[in-house]
Amino acid sequence: MTTQPSPTLNEGLKTLSIVIVNWNTRELLKKCLASIYSYPPPGSFEIWVVDNASSDGSVEMVKKDFPEVNLIENRHNPGFAGANNQAIRQSHAEFVLLLNPDTEVLPEALKTMVAFMRASPKVGASGSRVLNPDKTLQTSCYPFPTLFREFWRLFHFDVLWPYGVYDMHTWPTNTPRKTDVLLGAFILVRKEVIDQIGLMSEDYFMYTEEVDWCYRIKKNNWENYWVPTAQIIHYGGQSTSQVSRQMFIHLYKSKVLYFKKHYGSLSAGVYKIILLMAALLRLALSPFAILFDSPSRKEHLELAHNYRQLVKVLFSQ
Repeated sequence: MTTQPSPTLNEGLKTLSIVIVNWNTRELLKKCLASIYSYPPPGSFEIWVVDNASSDGSVEMVKKDFPEVNLIENRHNPGFAGANNQAIRQSHAEFVLLLNPDTEVLPEALKTMVAFMRASPKVGASGSRVLNPDKTLQTSCYPFPTLFREFWRLFHFDVLWPYGVYDMHTWPTNTPRKTDVLLGAFILVRKEVIDQIGLMSEDYFMYTEEVDWCYRIKKNNWENYWVPTAQIIHYGGQSTSQVSRQMFIHLYKSKVLYFKKHYGSLSAGVYKIILLMAALLRLALSPFAILFDSPSRKEHLELAHNYRQLVKVLFSQ
C-alpha cells in the first residue's frame, strides 16, 4: 500500500472528509470526483480515494486529473469496511462521508447534509435522498433486519404489506425522517460518533457493514436520519456486478454474521434455515422459468443457481 498525502492535511480540523472506495470504476469515479468539486461542501474538506487493486487505470486517472485527492493504493482488496477504515483513520474532519464511486453529487447536497448535521446534535449519521439515473427514487433506507423481517422479505410478502422494507415512495420529500439503516453508498457520520463506537467492523468483507454500523450508532443513543432535501444519483452495483455470484454469497454470509454478532448463534442458525427454505422454494420454481421471455428466464435461472451455491457454502461451514 502506498499513500499520496494531501499538502493541506495538517492545516487543522476540516469540515468534511469524503471517503471513496474504488474498484475498477474509473469513469464513474471521475464523474463522482468532478461532481464534488462542482458542488463542494461548506468550509474546508478533503477527499480520500482508497483503490482496491484496480486494473482499469483508476489510480492513474486520479493522479493525473485530481492530484489534490489523498490516494491510498492497495495491492490487494481488503473489503469495503477495511478500505473505508484505512481512510477514516487518517481523516481530519468534523464529519466523515462514505461515498460510492458510482454516485454523482447534485447541487447543494453536501451543503444541505452538513447544515442538517450541525443543526441536529443528536443525529449520529444521515443519508441523502438517492436517485436512479432516470431520477426516480432509489431505496436507500431499511429497517433493522430481524428473523421475521428477513422471512417476510425473502418470501416476497412485502408486495402485500411493506414490513421487511420501508415504503419510501410514500414519504414526504421535504422532511427529514428518522430511520434505522442508511445505504452505504452515501452515509454521513459525525466524527465524534466514530470516536465513540469505533470504525466499521472488518468482520464483514462486503455487505451488511453499514447495517452493523447503524445498529451500533443507535445502540449508543444516537439517531440515524434520511434527509430528502439533499440528493445524489447512484448508478448502482457497478463494482459488484463484475463478480455478481460472489457478491450474492457475500451478502448472505454477512447477514448470518450480523445475526450471530448481535443476536447469538441460535438466531444465526435459524436464519440459515430461513435461507434454506427460500432457496428450496426458488429451486422448486426454477423449471417454470421456461415460461418467461429470454432475459427474465436467464435472470431466474441465475438466481436459482446462486441459491444452490449459497446452500452449499452455508451448510458446509
